[in-house]
Amino acid sequence: MTSPFTAGDLPPVTLDVDVLVGRYADRPGPVGDPRQVVDALTTNGIDRAAVANLRAALFDVPTGNDECAALAGPRVLPVGGVDLRDPLGAEREVDRLAERGVHAIRLFPDEQRVEADFPAVRHVARRAAAAGLVVLTGGDVRRFWRPLRGATVVFLDTHFYHLGDFVVAARDEPGFHTSTRLLNSPDAIETVAEHVGIGRLLYGSRTPFYEAVVPRLRLARGGLTPAEVAAVAGGNARRILEPIE
Repeated sequence: MTSPFTAGDLPPVTLDVDVLVGRYADRPGPVGDPRQVVDALTTNGIDRAAVANLRAALFDVPTGNDECAALAGPRVLPVGGVDLRDPLGAEREVDRLAERGVHAIRLFPDEQRVEADFPAVRHVARRAAAAGLVVLTGGDVRRFWRPLRGATVVFLDTHFYHLGDFVVAARDEPGFHTSTRLLNSPDAIETVAEHVGIGRLLYGSRTPFYEAVVPRLRLARGGLTPAEVAAVAGGNARRILEPIE
């Protein structure tokens, strides 16, 4: 199928599922100042983003989540962070976030040095599912699929090398979705669409730490119809992250 987009015409993104504010204190890179992040969204044709706070992920969960909640508005859908190193604290935070109307939590297993077989991962996923929250998670899908079974999950780090593992897991788990950020091989997004449906694909950029235009280019140059591109570029995310808005 010929791409419906011209060379200078990239699809607009109506909801990006993977945007961060704050910074990693232990590595070089951009400082995710909220104002600069929102400016970056505008520059990259992203109307709205699900945003998590690195402060919540790395050292101060409630303050980081409160800071993120304060950004709520037309451009930002706040996502709560939890600390899997503290499962009892994480369960309390899941409950607090749900009471405040947050729609999703973000897991950072790599940054928190948490393995897939740690009891906290399964426990927090169950708690989130029971509270009606979507789980956005980093980590290798080949390891983290098992403890996240039964939840509505977006795997943010699915690499095209591991795409077959995502597909066979997602066949049995209707709640499994994947970001398109690392699906840059010639047929990756089309493979997901063919085997588990276009509804499992969500655009994620990880602004400001990665280049947002690359996954947009992949959508524009792929073999999807305009309606399918629109679904991946925000329609699917709105369906699972904004069910009552």
